[in-house]
Amino acid sequence: MEDHVFSAVHTTVFKESENLEGICTQIQGYDFNQGLDYSRLIDSLFSTGFQASIIGDAVEVVNQMLDWSLADETIADDCSEEERDLAYRQSVRCKVFLGFTSNLISSGVRDIIRYLVEHHMVDVVVTTAGGIEEDLIKCLAPTYKGDFNLPGAHLRSKGLNRIGNLLVPNDNYCKFEDWIIPIFDQMLKEQTEHNVLWTPSKVIARLGKEINDKSSYLYWAYKNNIPVFCPGITDGSLGDMLYFHSFRSPGLIVDVVQDIRAMNGEAVHATPRKTGMIILGGGLPKHHICNANMMRNGADYAVFINTAQEFDGSDSGARPDEAVSWGKIRGSAKTVKVHCDATIAFPLLVAKTFAKKSMKIRDKRV
Repeated sequence: MEDHVFSAVHTTVFKESENLEGICTQIQGYDFNQGLDYSRLIDSLFSTGFQASIIGDAVEVVNQMLDWSLADETIADDCSEEERDLAYRQSVRCKVFLGFTSNLISSGVRDIIRYLVEHHMVDVVVTTAGGIEEDLIKCLAPTYKGDFNLPGAHLRSKGLNRIGNLLVPNDNYCKFEDWIIPIFDQMLKEQTEHNVLWTPSKVIARLGKEINDKSSYLYWAYKNNIPVFCPGITDGSLGDMLYFHSFRSPGLIVDVVQDIRAMNGEAVHATPRKTGMIILGGGLPKHHICNANMMRNGADYAVFINTAQEFDGSDSGARPDEAVSWGKIRGSAKTVKVHCDATIAFPLLVAKTFAKKSMKIRDKRV
């Protein structure tokens, strides 16, 4: 009887396994006995497990996004003569939408975003009001490293504003006001005298032109004619400045309707190109990009990087598959969500995708 029980229990505990050899990646981390090679260290993330492996998956999806060209697709019977030309088909690349929240511009991720925009590696940018103003303010005065535990009341008495463990002196916003109000005056004059219709993206392009600073991603967006959309442009210091300006010189109008046409048009008119989304954080930028791609029956690639969870039903925490249900991402799309602070994950992602490909192109030219 005991032998029978033992046999049954043993069979239950040591259930025969499916053979995963050749099907799944073996888990293995980086071996520092081989020396310090940062490129191979990042490569090892793919086989490390947990979110490290998800970053590895994100690298694969972004590289697929960047490698795609129309030449990879079967030539349709009803396509134009131009679309049949191989050189043309190779020149048609994936349209990349980049979205991010303002805290990332407050952080050093701003410099990585500037690199991508400077070298025209992305095609459309969406951010919040803070993602605009913090870029401009950093051209006027620096942001500093602080601590998450600094008491708010004490900081308030010192005229210091805390963004996580970053500190922004109030003086920075005073300098911002001094810089931007004359620009608003000129924009109002152009609206009144020349019937200029201002939209959030046109305002942002003008500010990028006026800042004229190569450390600014908005400067490079202006130079490279990359649209930067911000439907919530009044939700931040920019809104404060527009509020103050409305008392001093009332009448400046910013039309959001023209921008939603322009933003959705970026997705709708992308065909025959595929579209890819890289979204850091959640909220407005994430939804605005996804919603625009719904107008074309969904994006073809999507990488989300944030720490939000889906159990409260937030759009920020929603995984890509939820967007598939809305038609914002195609069912056939390559997607991944990295549950990680973007200040950690995004530099690693860019190093193994955009930057690596850019270096290869440079090496070939040399």
